[in-house]
Amino acid sequence: MSRSPITCHVLDSTLGRPASSVNVSLAALAQSDFQILAQGQTDNDGRCTTLLDPSSKLSPGIYRMTFETGQYFARDSRPSFYPRVEILFTLPDTPDPHYHIPLLLSPFSYTTYRGS
Repeated sequence: MSRSPITCHVLDSTLGRPASSVNVSLAALAQSDFQILAQGQTDNDGRCTTLLDPSSKLSPGIYRMTFETGQYFARDSRPSFYPRVEILFTLPDTPDPHYHIPLLLSPFSYTTYRGS
């Protein structure tokens, strides 16, 4: 199955389930500003696998994945400390064909790592 070269997965660790309908954007650093490449939303399993066309080739550089976490928590009237989570990451000179960015989320903390 073809998938975007960059995917993400958001898990709500407080509720112990995937975080669905979280708005996500992907941007690349160009000069001194980030340029949005794609926008999407997590599915019922908390995944966003369709940000970019599967045939997209990514250039080496700095990228930013943004998760609109404040909107997510506000839907259930849950207070949160982070209205938005921005994860900056670097793609090397010889990028892999796929990068996966998991986000483990709670109203007052978050954790991320490079997934597979």
